[in-house]
Amino acid sequence: RKAGNELHLFTQLSFDSSCAGVLTTVVYIGRHLKHVQYLALRLHRTDRLRRHRRHRHRCTMSAVASACGLAPPALHRSTRAANHISSRRAASGAGGRATAGGAQGPLRAVQVDTSAAAEAVTSQDPLMLRTIRGEDVERPPIWMMRQAGRYMKIYQDLCKKHPTFRERSETVELAVEISLQPWRAFQPDGVILFSDILTPLTGMNIPFDIVKGTGPIIMNPIRSMEDIRAITRLDPDKSVPFVGKSLGLLRKEVGNNATVIGFVGAPFTLATYIVEGGTSSHYKVIKKMAFDSPQVYHALLNSITDSVIEYVKYQADSGAQVVQIFDSWASEFCPADFDKFCLPYLTRIVTEVKVTHPDLPLIMYSSGSGGLLERLATTKADVIALDGTVDMADARARLGAEQAVQGNLDPLALFANKDFITAKLHDTIIKAGNKKHIINLGHGVMQGTPEENVAHFFKTVQDYRY
Repeated sequence: RKAGNELHLFTQLSFDSSCAGVLTTVVYIGRHLKHVQYLALRLHRTDRLRRHRRHRHRCTMSAVASACGLAPPALHRSTRAANHISSRRAASGAGGRATAGGAQGPLRAVQVDTSAAAEAVTSQDPLMLRTIRGEDVERPPIWMMRQAGRYMKIYQDLCKKHPTFRERSETVELAVEISLQPWRAFQPDGVILFSDILTPLTGMNIPFDIVKGTGPIIMNPIRSMEDIRAITRLDPDKSVPFVGKSLGLLRKEVGNNATVIGFVGAPFTLATYIVEGGTSSHYKVIKKMAFDSPQVYHALLNSITDSVIEYVKYQADSGAQVVQIFDSWASEFCPADFDKFCLPYLTRIVTEVKVTHPDLPLIMYSSGSGGLLERLATTKADVIALDGTVDMADARARLGAEQAVQGNLDPLALFANKDFITAKLHDTIIKAGNKKHIINLGHGVMQGTPEENVAHFFKTVQDYRY
């Protein structure tokens, strides 16, 4: 009764000529092939049944369907599920004989593999997806923010040939190669696209560049209602097709061995760059806009939110199995102001994406968000990503065991000795418990982090067992 959506009905009927008994096995297999039920009905033979076997067989089939409460269905055959339903021939007699045309004679029984086969089917999805759903898993999945990029020597060598960030992130072959570099080196459970949260801005008529040593630069900062009217709604197919192509190639490359992760910037975090003109230390311009010109601020945030929603859906349709939403600077607001100026837009993203993509897991991340956890959870995001400002045990107590969480090793811990890294990881895993926890850093991996320590970070978790 707990089977999920898109039920498939597999019915195998066998007729034993020696005892004239009918054994019917009906298997319900849910969306994730997890919940399997068996219904067996055996009809006792009678003298009349032996005399009119063929006629009674037809009547029995209708009776079985009626008893199950089923209309005669059009059976959907799934190769993957059908592989786990096997028929055995009669041990002796003519019942197991093949006919001249290749058809088999009557079968003695139907056998359904209830152990290893069923488990093999449910385990086809990547570990991260199963963890987010709350399934029993052997260990926590692991990946790192900023996983692809600057700390790896192989990436640094590639940068010498391709010096600009936008070239590397907006050229399909390069973006895919960089995304796969840590996958090949460490086999993480999540493979995140090499890109940037500002990537869609050009498709919104907001020109920008990323300059080495300086960071993002917005050519024409948005600070008035007239500026906002010039913003166009993102059409990802036209403006960022390289993102979709890259995600599709990554999905083909890693298969079900890892989860392909897309990401977007949240409206406020994007607005900080758009309004400030680049990176900022105190966010004076954007916060003054929110406080003094709320109508302009909200018009800007609504416009950005429209495009972010489209971008999330586009990434999911292109191959992303999970999308992380980065509201990196939301904690610049006090909690009460966060409720006014950030939270409604985060909630709207989750709500509207779930209308068309109800099964797409969304991860919500904000740096310095220890004071905002309960508020972030009200967005109904599938996973709340924790930074280092909150202890894992405290986060679990505040959010509850049913809320999936991600995190939250201090990135600087990866500069310490391996024993320290191991102890910190084990402490985090134990405090998080054995369900709905993804190991990650509390922030992006830092440039200069020793690669051997990153390798130890991954291996420690991959070797761990609950």
